Amino acid sequence: MTTTPQRRRGAALTAAILSAALVLTACGSDDDSGDNAGGKTAETRTVKAGNGAIKVPAAPKRVVTIGNTDLPYIDMGGKPVGVTGVAESELSLLPEEQRATFEKATNLGDEVDLEKVASLKPDLILVQIPDAEFKKIEKQLKAIAPTVFWGLDTEWKTLADAIAEAGNVKEALAQQKADYEARVTKMKQTYADLIKSTKFVNLDRYSNSDPGTFVIADIGCVEIAQDDIGLNFPKAAAGADPLAYTSLPFEQLTKLSKYNVITYPADAEGQPTEAFAPVVETNTWKALSTVKSGDALGVFCPGNNSYGAVLRYLDSLNTALATLPAKK
Repeated sequence: MTTTPQRRRGAALTAAILSAALVLTACGSDDDSGDNAGGKTAETRTVKAGNGAIKVPAAPKRVVTIGNTDLPYIDMGGKPVGVTGVAESELSLLPEEQRATFEKATNLGDEVDLEKVASLKPDLILVQIPDAEFKKIEKQLKAIAPTVFWGLDTEWKTLADAIAEAGNVKEALAQQKADYEARVTKMKQTYADLIKSTKFVNLDRYSNSDPGTFVIADIGCVEIAQDDIGLNFPKAAAGADPLAYTSLPFEQLTKLSKYNVITYPADAEGQPTEAFAPVVETNTWKALSTVKSGDALGVFCPGNNSYGAVLRYLDSLNTALATLPAKK
């Protein structure tokens, strides 16, 4: 399963200072008030975020998403008018309809062009980027429209709740959460014996990994299998860096023999990802008893920061686990 920690995208400025004319014509103001097209004050409500209590439109119509809010908002059915840069490797994993929604929006790129943001006349801006980067553009964004910000330490379920509240997509989120809880409950019941008796290990390899190395991954989708389903995967001690931060040489693959089941990142068709393929091609991997017995399972993880993506991951994990009972 692919380890997909939250994107740590910053928001560098191509327009460091808005002109006075731009500020005056922006659709928001520092006090987060604004008029609708008919000249009447739009209905508002207050939401709490990392930048305080923010007054936002009750039913925003023109939403700009910045940083890690792009894909979760779209996942909940949101249709942003502006988005920031998302790597092709992430876009390629989206359902066709969601990708079309992303591509229809104005792409603001990896750098946030504030003049382009203002030209979109948003009535709400959703942001999750590093705190330091947000501080650089906070005043300018608030001059354009009500701006709701969350730091990178915001847990993905909390972020989903907050985006749904601010962006008025709570109905879609409620359905996703219900599906998620039902899926988790069923898997915990179905695989109760595996949860009790099986030692799993999750492997990964990154596109920028040094040749001949892999990691024991304890971040990303595997956290859901571990924390919500209850599968027994190794993880770092409290307060220590994640195991996934330490690269291990291929020679250490032999130490995986103490685990009953190996999971590794696969694409939607179940094939090892391009980055992980060098691992499965080694003689050391092929010699593992777990691999020979068919207990090395490729799992597809399209993302771990929104319910829709996580549900797709759980579908793949369920399909993989279903091959185990007859062997255990």
